[in-house]
Amino acid sequence: MSPSPVTLDVLGPTVQVLTPIDGDPGAPCALRGALPPGTVVPMHAHPDPETFVMLSGELDGWQEQAGWGRARPGDAVHVPGGVRHAWRNPGAEPAVSIVVTTARMGAFFAEIGTPLAPGERSAWPPSPAAVERLLGAAARLGHWNASPAENAAIGIVLPGA
Repeated sequence: MSPSPVTLDVLGPTVQVLTPIDGDPGAPCALRGALPPGTVVPMHAHPDPETFVMLSGELDGWQEQAGWGRARPGDAVHVPGGVRHAWRNPGAEPAVSIVVTTARMGAFFAEIGTPLAPGERSAWPPSPAAVERLLGAAARLGHWNASPAENAAIGIVLPGA
């Protein structure tokens, strides 16, 4: 029996990489993601697509050209590569989804995430060191991250901004 996947704190949300991330960076990768109540993922974009299949909770998602929408259990939300998007959990319970993306994105999360012990909760807001680690890796991989003003324009208020 294979060991349980490690849970990573990815600046508030948690991610478990469920499939291998070594080998072909464009290979499919499945993740289990959870966004705790009150947590946000600021507006950003990356070359790789992501498809979110909601398992539990509710999640507000924003995509350029479409605006805000709510995802509930059973819903699937596809974000094409290069599309600016953001997430927030306005509910009282974690928003949990299976995310299908690429091994390259799985490796990105593994690089920027911090392993959590069983039962340990993610840190919100993230530390300045965690933000710098994310921004450095994102820049190296060609990801785009919105400014605090760009986030505020769509209703995302970042801690300390």
